[in-house]
Amino acid sequence: QVQPVESGGGSVESGGSLRLTCAASEYSYSKSCMGWYRQVPGKSREGVASIYNDGNTTYRDSVKGRFTISKDNAKNTLYLQMNTLKPEDTAMYYCAAGTVVRVAGGRPWCAPNGSWGQGTQVTVSS
Repeated sequence: QVQPVESGGGSVESGGSLRLTCAASEYSYSKSCMGWYRQVPGKSREGVASIYNDGNTTYRDSVKGRFTISKDNAKNTLYLQMNTLKPEDTAMYYCAAGTVVRVAGGRPWCAPNGSWGQGTQVTVSS
């Protein structure tokens, strides 16, 4: 399975913006959902945002109103626009394809079950 390729990370000050890009394989893109995930050293990887085949999206509470997930079907490319960045957003960010599951409260979420790429580092300074 071809690994996705993430890019667009960098170092910004608090309040800044970044746009992450994920080039995914056609196989990954055909799955029921795709998502962005992040991980800091010593902690588990956590979901950030999900997008489904019908175009609907869901976000973790801490990024709602600041991050926007989108995709370009023609290019098999996934994006994450991150605005008003905070130091707690500092992490390695990954994208992956997955399966739709229901989490607390019946909210949908994309549980990753595809290959992981190398990730792209986002560092936000205060």
